[in-house]
Amino acid sequence: SRHITEDQIARIERLTNRRAHRWLRRGVFFSHRDLTQLLDLYERGEKFYLYTGRGPSSEALHLGHLLPFHFTQYLQEAFNAPLVVQLTDDEKFLFNDKLTLEETHRLAYANAKDIIACGFDPTKTFIFSDLDYIQHMYPMIVKIQRCVTFNQARGIFGFTDSDNIGRQAFPAVQACPSFPATFPVPLKGSRTMPCLIPCAIDQDAYFRMTRDVAPRLGFKKPSLIHSKFFPPLQGKGGKMSASMASTSIYVSDTAAQIKKKVNKYAFSGGQETLELQRELGANIEVDVPYQYLRFFLEDDERLEQIGRDYKAGKLLSGEVKAILIEVLQELVGTHQARKAAVTDEVLAEFMRVRELDF
Repeated sequence: SRHITEDQIARIERLTNRRAHRWLRRGVFFSHRDLTQLLDLYERGEKFYLYTGRGPSSEALHLGHLLPFHFTQYLQEAFNAPLVVQLTDDEKFLFNDKLTLEETHRLAYANAKDIIACGFDPTKTFIFSDLDYIQHMYPMIVKIQRCVTFNQARGIFGFTDSDNIGRQAFPAVQACPSFPATFPVPLKGSRTMPCLIPCAIDQDAYFRMTRDVAPRLGFKKPSLIHSKFFPPLQGKGGKMSASMASTSIYVSDTAAQIKKKVNKYAFSGGQETLELQRELGANIEVDVPYQYLRFFLEDDERLEQIGRDYKAGKLLSGEVKAILIEVLQELVGTHQARKAAVTDEVLAEFMRVRELDF
């Protein structure tokens, strides 16, 4: 993959006639595969579709889960692009021995409401559970499976002899939505529409395999745009865990819970004492509240100012945490209000197999 350049960001702004998303401006989405080729096609008047997804293993999404969805929502709006969202309820059953198939299927629908709350256009968005949509995907899955040997799959994904055969076969299921023929109804029968996949960098292996088989199946290679990882509250050494509530802020948290988690658990790059902080300032590279502001504070100038003042010792850790708490309470409050408006009827419409508007 290649780094996204300032020239590419400027080109995206020119083509979409709007300012680039803050995650592009700040290098959160930082690398790509074949983005230039996709923009060339778009500039010549060719439409592309977006593909992203979620493995439904927990009831609520945390802030890190929002990255691909908020960014994809911006892309959908900026490029006026149709979108398919894959919910891999089959994968979570195969890879998590604690979950039943009924539970992963239920979680797919619960998570879909959070995804819809990110602001997608219902006329341009098709959300599907693998278990529901499998009969439309299966012909493509089989074609992909025949192109990938067990040795290749083991080399890419690290499968061992004790992995169940469902796990070994699954990569083809995640690859499948990269090809427009998987969506004969939503994409109106197109077999040539290019695909752009915004995802976290750890998903790249799936799509390297996909890009490898694409020409053999007669399709364009999907383009990719990768995001960095979102840090857990504990900072760089920690890992965000859906099972440890203290490591992350959830879109279901109350304002009081957000305040408590940031104040209690967010790793600080500030100094031990007030005097030292005034003298030495904070290390904003490791300070989690400042890093979270880089993700969620829209105003570039204000972010720069906070960074300068915090590094210089003019701002204290508690003050930066207070700014972050306000930003996150507003973000999560807005999300919860949008989710509350997602009725079962709205959900059913997003998940109905239908032609998309593009």
